[in-house]
Amino acid sequence: MAREQIPVTPAVVKWARKRSGYSVDELLLDFKRLEEWETGESYPTYAQLERLAEKLKLPIAVFFFPDPPDVAPLSESFRTLPEAEFAQIPPRVLHLLGKARAMQLNLSDLNNDQNPSDRLVTRDLAFDHRFSLAAEVGRVRQYLGVSIEQQSAWKSAEEALENWRQILTDVGIFVFKDAFRVDGYSGFCLYDDEFPIIYLNNSTAKTRQIFTLFHELAHLLFRTSGVDKLDYHYIDALPQQERRIEIVCNRFAARFLVPEHSFEAEFAGREATEETAQELADQFHVSREVIFRIFLDRNLIDEDHYKRAAAKWAAPRARGSGGDYYNTQISYLGPRYINLAFREYYRNRINDVQLAGYLNISPKNLTKFEERFARRGS
Repeated sequence: MAREQIPVTPAVVKWARKRSGYSVDELLLDFKRLEEWETGESYPTYAQLERLAEKLKLPIAVFFFPDPPDVAPLSESFRTLPEAEFAQIPPRVLHLLGKARAMQLNLSDLNNDQNPSDRLVTRDLAFDHRFSLAAEVGRVRQYLGVSIEQQSAWKSAEEALENWRQILTDVGIFVFKDAFRVDGYSGFCLYDDEFPIIYLNNSTAKTRQIFTLFHELAHLLFRTSGVDKLDYHYIDALPQQERRIEIVCNRFAARFLVPEHSFEAEFAGREATEETAQELADQFHVSREVIFRIFLDRNLIDEDHYKRAAAKWAAPRARGSGGDYYNTQISYLGPRYINLAFREYYRNRINDVQLAGYLNISPKNLTKFEERFARRGS
């Protein structure tokens, strides 16, 4: 019995193959009808499309676009990352960068090219070369409408992360997660005038993900894409202006999450020890390294002490064996994005195969995915 063919866009199949650097001949052994797919003489089955998407390192949803996306090379938007450093990004992270670009295209398609939020922080606020750290920290916190008292009242780092994620989504920044499966990368952001997004490495500690959120928010407010790496040695190789941006993004994240006046009040009468760092980290829902960085900036500890502690705390976490696939995808995509996809499906703007592509699942699993999503109280 012949399997159902999926009507994808032939020109997009050809674009995807060329974008990934393959010739037709190089792929014919695995995809015998590739030439027919590129001309529209026939179409792949869903299983074949899944294998093609994996081979070309693209989400399936891209193949349903009406035309090939008009996108610049990813490296052009990372002006604070040296070309040599960008070239060394592992294949898995490059795949996620491509996936993130596709998610921007998905968002554009699902929202008729207009961000669905009432406010867009990257449109309303911006950082420039006259940047004043203290002033901008206050301005951004006021814009987001979160007091330090609210932040401290959250019960755990996990609750803080989900609250910050929702707060940024409410002001137009979609936050996605994935397991990066490589050490040294905490996350990245892709700037766009309408759909800026942040990707977090779900394998890192929740406190590290929170720091990455605001490191990348600073990049977006500088109107640039960025990568948050655990090793910042490449910063020294940047031109002066780009180096300053990267340093400021780190300082902004630390100062935003631990405002000076709040730190002084909580630190009063204490010593700059690892025990104190842990207590203050728990208070503000940040990592111990953030607190130690503040100690260092205030000359309360020396560089060697900071580096030893940071290296110890940055030891890779053991990777788990994975949990329930549906719950994982729901966590990675986030409720706002999932609701947008289902909204367009029930408006008959997209079909079940396209919906499955947006949600990164097989069409046969849509019912189970929707049931699981509904049970989570979305």
